[in-house]
Amino acid sequence: MAVELNKPVADFQAAATSGQQVQLSALKGQQVVLYFYPKDSTPGCTTEGQGFRDQIEAFAKANTVIFGVSRDGLKSHENFKAKQCFPFELISDKDEALCQLFDVIKLKKLYGKEYMGVDRSTFLIDAKGVLRHEWRGVKVPGHVDAVLAAAQELAKA
Repeated sequence: MAVELNKPVADFQAAATSGQQVQLSALKGQQVVLYFYPKDSTPGCTTEGQGFRDQIEAFAKANTVIFGVSRDGLKSHENFKAKQCFPFELISDKDEALCQLFDVIKLKKLYGKEYMGVDRSTFLIDAKGVLRHEWRGVKVPGHVDAVLAAAQELAKA
């Protein structure tokens, strides 16, 4: 059962960097940004992560925590996070449980080959655990600003 706008997101638990287990229900009272990206240390994914990194204080002021999610393992995530100085955790979704919940696995094409991959997508969950915004098929330029504006607006509501 995939997520739906303006409906509560099913509770989940997932392994993340820094030895953390992220559990949605434990984050109640804070807004949560989950951004799904295809692969650690690739150009678009690096730029997107840097955007969230550079706006971390503004997100914090809007009572919003950020998590990056991809199918990469924790070792790859730890290296990516350290190299880019990300002040947020990266969730490893090797079994694709979160990818399925948020319906982000799509048919993609690269150099004429078709494969199933992560469609760059971002989700904003309110402080009560309800999905309030979703961005699918994200283009990186300007995206973090749009997510921040939505988080700030939601924090005021």
